[in-house]
Amino acid sequence: MSSVLLDEADGVATLRLNRPEKLNALADETMDVLFARLDAVAASDALVLILTGEGRGFCAGFDLSLAASTGADDETAFWMTRQEKFASVVTRLRSLPQPTIAAVNGAAAGAGLGLALACDTRIGSTAARFNSAFIRVGMSSCDIGVSYLLPRAIGTTRAFEMMLTGRMIEAAEAERIGLILRATEPDALMREAADLAASIRDNGRMGTWMTKRGMWSNLEAASLQAALELENRTQILMRSTGGLARLAAERGFARPGEH
Repeated sequence: MSSVLLDEADGVATLRLNRPEKLNALADETMDVLFARLDAVAASDALVLILTGEGRGFCAGFDLSLAASTGADDETAFWMTRQEKFASVVTRLRSLPQPTIAAVNGAAAGAGLGLALACDTRIGSTAARFNSAFIRVGMSSCDIGVSYLLPRAIGTTRAFEMMLTGRMIEAAEAERIGLILRATEPDALMREAADLAASIRDNGRMGTWMTKRGMWSNLEAASLQAALELENRTQILMRSTGGLARLAAERGFARPGEH
C-alpha cells in the first residue's frame, strides 16, 4: 500500500498520508511519493485539494527512526540535502494552482505542523493537536516553514510561545487562536472539509487560483501600495477572461449604452 493515497471526486482531490502505524511520520520514501502525488494533482482537473492523514494522526513530523542515518561519507551534506527536500514541500503546496485545505484529524507535530500550515486553510477534529516538536528533541523549532507561517497565522506572541516551549495545543485552543478555522467531531471532519472544498470549487478555477496567488504574494508585499498594484492587475486580468461579462449577461445587466 502506498504511503500517500490520492483520489478525486467532483473536482476535489484528497491526499491521505498513509503510515498510520507511525502516525504518518515523514520518511524519505514518503516525501518522494508525496511530491509525485502533488505533481499529479497540479496537472489534474481538480479544483481544490484536501490533505489529511490515515488513522489517529495527521502527521507526527519527521520519522525519528531515521535520525541516526547518514547515507554518505559527508554527513552534513547528506542532512542538508534531506532538510532542503523536506522543506520544499511547503513551497510545492503553495505553488499548486488548487487551493489547499488541511483536514487535521490528529496530532500535527514538528514537520506535521509545517505541513498543515503550508495549506491555505485548516480545519481540525476535536482530536487534532499541534506542537512545534523539534525544540524538545535537541533541534530548533525553525523548521519546514513554521517560523514564517505560524506567526502569520496566529501572531508573533503566540507563535514565539509555541515555538519556544514546544507545548501541545489542543483543538479548542487552536480554533480560538486562529490556527484552525474550526473544530468538528472526528466523524464529521471529512464531510466538513468536503463542504468547504465544494464552496471553493464552485467559484471556478481561474478566480480561485488568482486569489490564492494574490493572497500569498501580498503576505510578502512591501507596502499597501504594492499590494494594491498586484490586486489591480489581477482584476484586469480576470476581467479579460470574460467571466464578469458572461455573469452580467446571464443576470440581464446591459452593457453601458445598451437598452
